[in-house]
Amino acid sequence: MSAKESAALYSQGQNPPGGKTVVKTDAEWKKQLTPDQYEVLRKHGTERAGTSPLLNVHEDGTFYCAGCHNPLFSYKTKFESGTGWPSFYEPISKNAVKVGKDNSYGMDRDEVLCSVCNGHLGHVFNDGPKPTGLRYCMNGVAMTFAKK
Repeated sequence: MSAKESAALYSQGQNPPGGKTVVKTDAEWKKQLTPDQYEVLRKHGTERAGTSPLLNVHEDGTFYCAGCHNPLFSYKTKFESGTGWPSFYEPISKNAVKVGKDNSYGMDRDEVLCSVCNGHLGHVFNDGPKPTGLRYCMNGVAMTFAKK
């Protein structure tokens, strides 16, 4: 599924997993998240390349949103992109993430958000491997990992 198709699914009323959404005040997010998680998830920040705690994780398991524990990606779709950020070629389910426009820093990019809590996860690009051709370039600090 292309980034545009993913965005179209969500804009057509595709429900988040379990039909749930998580809404919290800024103060509640600050209390729950580490400063780095807060900066990325709530303020649309980016961790420095090569610093992600999940960059070299390749074990059998699932990557979750650090804000709401929504399952985002399977280890099976993770690949080495050489960018310095954890990269995946597709989400764990069609409604795990949503895609929006990001025109910050003078660039036109597709932003990836958690479909449950609207946390900023990273960006998706059309230069990934088969079968999707997509590269979901994620901030590792915005996710957690659980082994199976």
